[in-house]
Amino acid sequence: MDIQFTEEQELLRSSVQRLLRDQYDFDARRKIVASEEGFSRKQWQAFAELGLFAASFSEDAGGLGGGPLSTMIIMQEFGRHLVIEPFVETVVLAGGLIEQLGSKDQKQGFISDIIAGEKIWALAWTEKGSRFDLANVATSARRDGKDYVLSGEKTAVIAAPWADYLIVSARTSGHRHDRGGVSLFVVDRRAANLDLQSFKTIDGRRAAEISLRDVRGELLGSEGEGVAALESCRDRAIGALCAEAVGAIAELNAATLEYAKTRKQFGATIGSFQVLQHRMVDMFIAHQEALSLMQHLSLSLNAGEAGISRLASGAKSKIGYAGRFVADQAVQLHGGMGMTDELNVGHYFKRISSINIQFGDPAFHVLRYAQLDAAA
Repeated sequence: MDIQFTEEQELLRSSVQRLLRDQYDFDARRKIVASEEGFSRKQWQAFAELGLFAASFSEDAGGLGGGPLSTMIIMQEFGRHLVIEPFVETVVLAGGLIEQLGSKDQKQGFISDIIAGEKIWALAWTEKGSRFDLANVATSARRDGKDYVLSGEKTAVIAAPWADYLIVSARTSGHRHDRGGVSLFVVDRRAANLDLQSFKTIDGRRAAEISLRDVRGELLGSEGEGVAALESCRDRAIGALCAEAVGAIAELNAATLEYAKTRKQFGATIGSFQVLQHRMVDMFIAHQEALSLMQHLSLSLNAGEAGISRLASGAKSKIGYAGRFVADQAVQLHGGMGMTDELNVGHYFKRISSINIQFGDPAFHVLRYAQLDAAA
């Protein structure tokens, strides 16, 4: 599959490529990751000024109407440069949920701030022991006047230390594993009785363990229908993460090929050894298969096709296995230096490893694909 981009989409891609080439090389990224805050507000504002945060939102929501294809273009380039800033968390996850569920006032207030680059968001849905089950929610919420009061624990919330607001899943009725009764709430990250313990992830990002003790939150969407909304959100997130993974895979292949052309063993470049040529062909094929699946998923998301969850799981598992294969081979072919901090190969390996466990690892999605296929 080969998507033929429109003039506007080509302009978006070239604009992102130019910005990242000029301002976000590997050394610049390392400095950003090593900084006290762990991401660059200057780069975040540059992304906003370029219109990246508006690209995927509908025109009704104040965006440019690019949808999932714009997200795919942006995330593929972000994957190539290992962009650390929380685009997926703010725009795809939180922004997508606000556009899907929010009231008119919520959309006008929250989305406009996201598009302007003024506010950062994170999605707090994972809990200890829940693994990848969106309905496994023990955090509770009870009505208190116009708002709700939330109590519970959330774990490994990506980008929470950077966020201004959180979208938190909490149970308003039913038992812990019930599909019904889960609701979504907007919570100010600096609200009273919200405790946040931040930590660094293996790929250089920041995440947090969050404790809520009677924290006030604003309902997003209808009470008790949060799981269905999170499932749609997961499909969109998988599309974005798959695009990022494909961009990272492409860079790993390019770096490995270049290294094979220059590194010498026994008086010859290692790229001249037939067994290594075969391995790099396998890496190229893995990338092409992943690219095709990623494009298919993005087109289906853009068209709002039925059965998108099944396709999303198929893509997440296949691209996950392809990414891990290419990352493993790239590290091995580079030898011991492949995992050093000074070389970008190890950083791509870590990012692909993190992508693989977000919203379900490849093994989880193989099983989910089979279950959805049997139910179809």
